[in-house]
Amino acid sequence: MILRRREFITLLGGAAAAWPLTAQAQQAVLPVVGFLSPGTPAERVNRMPAFYKGLSEMGYVEGRNVAIEFRFAQNDINRVPELAADLIRRRVAVIVANGGNAALVVKPLTSTIPIVFSSAGDPVELGIVASLNRPGANITGIAALTGEVERKQFGLIHQLLPLATRFAILWNPSGARPKTTIPGLRAVAQSAAAEIEILYASSNADIDKAFTEAVQKRVDGLLVQNEFLFRDRRTQILTLAARHAIPVIYGGREDVEAGGLMSYGPNTTDLNRQVGIYTGRILKGERPADLPVIQSAKFEFVINLQTAKALGFAVPPLLLATADEVIE
Repeated sequence: MILRRREFITLLGGAAAAWPLTAQAQQAVLPVVGFLSPGTPAERVNRMPAFYKGLSEMGYVEGRNVAIEFRFAQNDINRVPELAADLIRRRVAVIVANGGNAALVVKPLTSTIPIVFSSAGDPVELGIVASLNRPGANITGIAALTGEVERKQFGLIHQLLPLATRFAILWNPSGARPKTTIPGLRAVAQSAAAEIEILYASSNADIDKAFTEAVQKRVDGLLVQNEFLFRDRRTQILTLAARHAIPVIYGGREDVEAGGLMSYGPNTTDLNRQVGIYTGRILKGERPADLPVIQSAKFEFVINLQTAKALGFAVPPLLLATADEVIE
């Protein structure tokens, strides 16, 4: 078959015009995951690789057979509703609510789009799900029961400071921690003949004030929650702790790797991997109501010996023996 020049140009032009349409059609069929977080984009550095790994275990790779839309509230919980509404308008296939606050906001906004949450508190107590085994409706996820974690944190820092009687916890009143955390923590401290002060902080300026208050009240040791605001202000908190020589136990190993004294909390790598797995399972067609809420099973205790020496503390051998990792 012989094509004249004019016919060939016409045919070529028609094919070229069709290419963008084909590309758009291929892009449109990709399921979209909406990733909603009260925090900042900085958390993607440490937390997203594990999420991507979980997705890949289910056969999903971003850009190949799934797309991800990120929405970060920049530690402003008041922005979460508008960000959640935007994802719902876009009719994403799944919404990942990264944090209890996000889950509480997005849950009443949609009864059809599946939601996978990660929560740093009891999701039943917070009102996210009806029960762990039967979450119901269109929501399920992964939970780190931090009430127990924070009581364990107190026990560990008290082992480091057995004669201390005055401790404090840095507490974000805008966070999604269960209301029972403080009474439970105070009860544990009281059994050890100690007191727990509550230092409230919901902004950068509040963090400075909280450390000033800790110094004024002669706090012996401090607990810092593994919370969006405090993770974002890690350098500020580490600097203040070193400046005032206050022993601090954190909720995440990243704080200790950055120079903090010690940490105890759920293994965030495992937690975010599980979120990715659940997201992938839902993309494959499973219903959130049929997926029980997973409780974090991996916890880790990390000590930074360099920081302990800089603060003038000799870490008891028994405490060292219980650590999952000692940074020297």
